[in-house]
Amino acid sequence: MSRTYSDNFLAEIGASTSTRTGVMLARACIKANIPALYIAQAMNVSRMTVYSWFRGKPLRDKNEEAVKLLINIINNDIITGLLPATTLAKAREYVSTIVEKPITD
Repeated sequence: MSRTYSDNFLAEIGASTSTRTGVMLARACIKANIPALYIAQAMNVSRMTVYSWFRGKPLRDKNEEAVKLLINIINNDIITGLLPATTLAKAREYVSTIVEKPITD
C-alpha cells in the first residue's frame, strides 16, 4: 500500500514559495490526493526521485516537459471535479488512465 504524505512534508510544501516544477507537482499531487508512488511508477523513476523533485531538486530535461504536462492535467482535473481521488484505488486508476499504463501497489 502506498504511503500518505506526512504532516511535516505537508507543512514544508505549504510554506514553500518555490516555483520549481517538482514543488508545483507536489502541490498538485497533494490537492489531488495522488501518492508519490503512483507518480514514480508513471514516470518510471523511484519514489525517492519524486520526493526529491517535490523538495525542489532539478528534474532531468527528459522528465521536465512530461512533469509539466502532468501538472496541467492534474490541475485541470481538480478544476473539473474529477479530482481529488477519494481512495487509493481511485488515485491508482486515475494515474493509470492518464499515462496509459497500469500502476500497481
